[in-house]
Amino acid sequence: MNPTTMQAVAAGLFALALIHTFSTKFFEHLAHTRPAHAGVWHLLAEVEIVFGVWAMIFMSLMGIMEGFAAAMQYLDTRNFTEPLFVFAIMVVAASKPVLQVSSAAVQVMVRMLPMHRSMAFFFTALGIVPLLGSFITEPAAMTLAALLMKDTVFAKASRRLQYAALGALFVNISIGGTLTHFAAPPVLMVAAKWNLDIVYMLTHVGWKAAIAVFINAGVLTFLFAKELKAMPYSTHSPYSGVPAWMVSLHLAFLVAIVIFAHHPAAFIAVFLLFMGVVTAYPAYQQERLILREGLLVAFFLGGLVVLGGMQQWWLQPLLLSMNETTVYFGATALTAITDNAALTYLGSLVEGLTPEFKYALLTGAVTGGGLTIIANAPNPAGASILKSTFHEGAISPLGLLVGALPPTIVAILCFRLFPY
Repeated sequence: MNPTTMQAVAAGLFALALIHTFSTKFFEHLAHTRPAHAGVWHLLAEVEIVFGVWAMIFMSLMGIMEGFAAAMQYLDTRNFTEPLFVFAIMVVAASKPVLQVSSAAVQVMVRMLPMHRSMAFFFTALGIVPLLGSFITEPAAMTLAALLMKDTVFAKASRRLQYAALGALFVNISIGGTLTHFAAPPVLMVAAKWNLDIVYMLTHVGWKAAIAVFINAGVLTFLFAKELKAMPYSTHSPYSGVPAWMVSLHLAFLVAIVIFAHHPAAFIAVFLLFMGVVTAYPAYQQERLILREGLLVAFFLGGLVVLGGMQQWWLQPLLLSMNETTVYFGATALTAITDNAALTYLGSLVEGLTPEFKYALLTGAVTGGGLTIIANAPNPAGASILKSTFHEGAISPLGLLVGALPPTIVAILCFRLFPY
C-alpha cells in the first residue's frame, strides 16, 4: 500500500470524522458551557453534518495542494445518486398520505397478531416494516418505521428500551433489504457484476435475513413486554383525513422514485412534481415536510461519498487478504467505520472471486449495518427522526453499539449456521 499524499490526507480526515462522530456529546457540552459561540457548537454536535464538514475541509485542502481544477475534477467524478435518492425518498415517505396508508396497514397487522396491542404494534414496526425495505428501498422503510414508532414507542420508552429498539431497527433494516436484488445499496453495488437476481437473493440470503429479523423483533417484544403493555395504545391513527385519490397519487410518486432510483435526473423531476402537488394541496399534509432532516442526511452521505472515495487504497488490499470466513467477520467489523455499500463496491472490482467469498462479503456487509450511524445509508435518516426522543437529546454512539450487538449476533448465527 503506497498512498498518494491526497489519499493519506483523506485517510487522516476520515479518521478525524469518525472521532468527531463519537464526540458529538463533547460539542453539546461546549454549547452549554460557552454560550458565546453556542450556535457553532450546536452545529458541530449534529452527527448528520460531520462527514459533510470534513469532506469540505478535504476539498479545500485538495484545492490548495493540487489546484482548483484537480479538486473539481475529483468532485465531478463522485456519484451522488445515493444521497439525492435518500433525500427524495425520505421526504415522500414521510408525507401524510403515505403515512396514513402505512399506519392503516400496520393496524391491520396489529389486529391479526395474538398478543397485547402495544406489543403487536412494536413487533410489526420492528419485524414487518424492515422487510418492506426489500421492495420500497431501505431508506423508505427506515423513514416509515422511525416515524411510526417515534411518538408511540421511543417518546415513552425507558433509555434501555430506546437503545435496544434502535439497535434492532438499524440491524433489521440493514438485513431486511436483502430479499431482493434492487433495494439495498450494498446489494445494488454488486448485483449486476455478480449476476445476483431475486431468486438468488431469496434462496441464499433473504430467507435467513427474514428469520433473523423476526427473532430480533420477537425477542425484544417479549423481553420488554411489561414496559410495552404499560404504554397507551390507540387504534386511532394520527394520520387521517386524506382522500383515496391523494393517497394513490403520493404512492405513485413513491413508486416512481423507487423505479428511477439509479437515474437522478428522473427521480428528482418526480420529486419536484411531488413538491408542486404538496404546495397546491397543503391541507392534505402535515405541518411541515421533513426537508431539513432529509437535507442533513443527504449532506452526511455526500460527505461520506467524497471522503470514502479516497479509502480504496487500504480497504481493498485488506479485504483481499482474507479468506471466506475472515472476510465475513472483517466486513461486519469494517462496516461499522465505513458505509457497507462501499465495501461491496470494492469487492465488485476484483475478478475471480469464488461464490462463497462473494456471499461472505455481501452478508458480512449487511450484518454490521446497525453497529454505527455511518454503517448503512438509511441509519442517518432514522437517527435524524428519532434523536429528539432520547433522554439526553442525542443518540449515544456507544449506546447504539451496545443495543445493536445482540441483533447483530443473531444475524451472524443465521447467515453462518444455515447452509449456503
